[in-house]
Amino acid sequence: MGSPGTSSIGRPRSFDTDEALERAMVVFWAHGYEGASLTDLTEAMGITRTSMYAAFGNKEELFRAALTRYLEGPGGYLSRALEESTAREVAEAFLRGSVRATTRPEGPAGCLVVQGSLAASDAGQPVRDALIACREEAVSRLRERFRRAVKDGDLPPGTDPGLLARYLMTVGNGIAVQAASGVARRELQRVADAALRHWPPA
Repeated sequence: MGSPGTSSIGRPRSFDTDEALERAMVVFWAHGYEGASLTDLTEAMGITRTSMYAAFGNKEELFRAALTRYLEGPGGYLSRALEESTAREVAEAFLRGSVRATTRPEGPAGCLVVQGSLAASDAGQPVRDALIACREEAVSRLRERFRRAVKDGDLPPGTDPGLLARYLMTVGNGIAVQAASGVARRELQRVADAALRHWPPA
């Protein structure tokens, strides 16, 4: 991938690469990796295919750049949740963030990481693998945070940090799928609240 501000031959680009990537992210979010055609992408980005290839590489590279942007923007609620002071607050912030991110009125419903490549041909396998790895990294980060909470006495002795992380991620992923099906934010927040009623007592 070249520098975002210049073309491969050093001339300034005639479009805003940041804005183009934002628009590509929305297309992938709405249609998934394979559902987003090059025509869909370039029309939304307002550029030609030649310009897209020059700025971002191929479709897979563009998707990976869009995924990074998603994780740093709408999908960044995990990182923010992990900064909370207690394990329960981490869980609350994570599920609240999941509900908000997947039901944004100004964006597609659902989650790019969950739905970006649920069904993929052989050509889309690298993207599906990347999304699986992304979800597993999130579980790992939650597990490590809850492991620390057990050590610090914030969670009861004998709590399984890995199971707790997987439980939380499963609920979050389910919220994303339900949101993509049109379930309203208020109802999904009630689901999140119900899931937290099973949280281990401090």
